[in-house]
Amino acid sequence: MNTTAPEPTSPTWVPRFVLLAAIWGVSFLLIRLGVEAFHPTQVTLGRVAFGAAVLLAVVAVRRERLPRSLKVWGHLFVAASITASVPFTLFGYAERHIPSALAGICNATTPLFTVLVALAVLPDERPTRTRLAGLVTGFAGVAVVLGVWQGFAGGVPTLMALTAAALYAAGWAYVRRFLTGTGYSLAALACGQLLMATLQLALVTPLLGGVPSAFPLRSTLAVAALGVFGTGIAYLLHHSLVRDAGATVASTVTYLIPLVSLAVGVTLLDERLHWYQVLGAGIVLLGGWLSQRTVATKAPAAPAVEDVVRESVVPAR
Repeated sequence: MNTTAPEPTSPTWVPRFVLLAAIWGVSFLLIRLGVEAFHPTQVTLGRVAFGAAVLLAVVAVRRERLPRSLKVWGHLFVAASITASVPFTLFGYAERHIPSALAGICNATTPLFTVLVALAVLPDERPTRTRLAGLVTGFAGVAVVLGVWQGFAGGVPTLMALTAAALYAAGWAYVRRFLTGTGYSLAALACGQLLMATLQLALVTPLLGGVPSAFPLRSTLAVAALGVFGTGIAYLLHHSLVRDAGATVASTVTYLIPLVSLAVGVTLLDERLHWYQVLGAGIVLLGGWLSQRTVATKAPAAPAVEDVVRESVVPAR
């Protein structure tokens, strides 16, 4: 009788984890290609519309229902502006002037901002030394990325990208406060947010960006891919990772996104970053990791900061 133990196999979620990191990392390259021909608001409109179409199809196939409450739709409207319409557009404006790789690095600050928001909205939480060290380290990394000793390398566009990351954090705190527990599926709520974002951009884009006079193939395909894969399918992948691997594992995909965006930006767009921006990216990632470390100093009845952070990984980057 063969008593040899079976060879261990990789978890089934690993390919999905890698694919999600790749999709979200490449999204910054797609934004850059999109704004080559289109106004940032036009890119965002196309992105949320394609993403909404994907999630609408999923909701229909699963026979789930969209929200029927006007109050819920009101919260979805606010959440859409904070988690999609405004930050997506800010990244578009930023990538007109800064490398897509740098935009990906700025996106990596989202966990830092999320911890700050969580500490602010959870009154029973007290910042631990490890978490404070992580925040200080992470934001020191931001200062290095900005090159503060020489007057903010990247200037306003880089600050726009950082603002977008901060809005992701604030937006998902809002989602947790007002939309969690409404009784609707996560897919239905995400679909509702993207539908509201589509409505918002459909109203604003003609005023800010006008109507495209042409649809160059490369930029058009980039916007379509950004919506279908980077917004719609990425959400489904992320949700399946949370279900099969847990929120902790799913949240770590955040640390791979800037590595992918850096790799594709340098190899495909021939982008070049300053040495201190790459160094700063590493410091930001270290700070994010430290700030999310689990500690046991919480009041038992309070939601954990790390739970808020893990749930706030924005699925529509």
